[in-house]
Amino acid sequence: MEASEQSRDLTSRRSFLLKGAAVGAASLGAGGVLLEPSEALASGGLTKGDAAILRFLAAAEIIETDIWQQYNELAGIQDSEVPGGSGNPDYTAAVTILDSDMAQYIHDNTDDEISHAAFLNAYLRAHGAQTVNLDKFRTLPSSQATGAQQIGRLTNLMQLTVNTSFWTRYRSDSLNPDLGDTLPQAIPDLATGQHPAIPRTDADLAPTDHLNAIAFTAGFHFAWIEQGGTSLYAGLAQRATHSEVLRILLSIGGSEIMHFQTWQDKAGNALPLTDPTTGLTFPDLNADGELTQTNLIMPEPTPFLDRKFPIVSIIRPTETDGVAMGALNAFTADGLFIGQPPEFFAVLTGLAKAADAARHGS
Repeated sequence: MEASEQSRDLTSRRSFLLKGAAVGAASLGAGGVLLEPSEALASGGLTKGDAAILRFLAAAEIIETDIWQQYNELAGIQDSEVPGGSGNPDYTAAVTILDSDMAQYIHDNTDDEISHAAFLNAYLRAHGAQTVNLDKFRTLPSSQATGAQQIGRLTNLMQLTVNTSFWTRYRSDSLNPDLGDTLPQAIPDLATGQHPAIPRTDADLAPTDHLNAIAFTAGFHFAWIEQGGTSLYAGLAQRATHSEVLRILLSIGGSEIMHFQTWQDKAGNALPLTDPTTGLTFPDLNADGELTQTNLIMPEPTPFLDRKFPIVSIIRPTETDGVAMGALNAFTADGLFIGQPPEFFAVLTGLAKAADAARHGS
């Protein structure tokens, strides 16, 4: 990569999307994923811990970008900000059942994640630290449905197992996973199988409950992705040392919260149905009381820190111990990485462990 191209990559989010995490390409070693950090890191740039936190978050945002790009190619708006696909009218129509503005929201969420990944890698480089590049792992297949690019992917959106306990977690006034509580699944079937959230081929696109179930799976997956980022940034912020790094985490984390709030509202518009192909059932979420009620999108007050305190409306979980590995494990359990080689997991595990080892002041 030429020096002028590197400079353009630092400031171009569009270039980041088109080249697939190109802002980190200068950090690739021969046959490797990451190079050793420069001496600038040890001479007053970022602390080792802050750099590790930012690297893991950069990796997470690159993964999120890969997810959202696939959704945008099929059901979002393709333009110069988020180019790539050509759209799929049938899938778009099914997703639109959740909200008439879904295409715009998917586009904007994609654009946001591109900006997060590009910024974090650029900030790391500006401080002489390692950047993150996962391009060598872009080998998973694309959807074969009309509208999708036929390129290698980091993530698999066609075999998902979506944990929907986030839905009941934010509606419970007595249970908090930070205090060891386990929340029930809002959509039990989504957590017990490998379900597509995008069509595998055009055969999935007949306007039936099968296609609607695929679209509704995507709707709950949208919210699942963003509630994870909401908690991840809050958890890792507690380990940051430099005030500017803390500012970055709080600022990007706030954007993730806005995403989650949007998506859980839209997911609640999923209609009760049973997929005739897979048997996946979406129940009437308004039939079982407040724990699944669809319009309760503000976080219900819940126990926090200690049950001796009054309940309070909060983001949860925000436990910081093991939060990065927890996020990686959640990504893996979701089925996003089905088909990736052991080296991929080794790289991400190393980044997660380094972030979890960060301590304020180190």
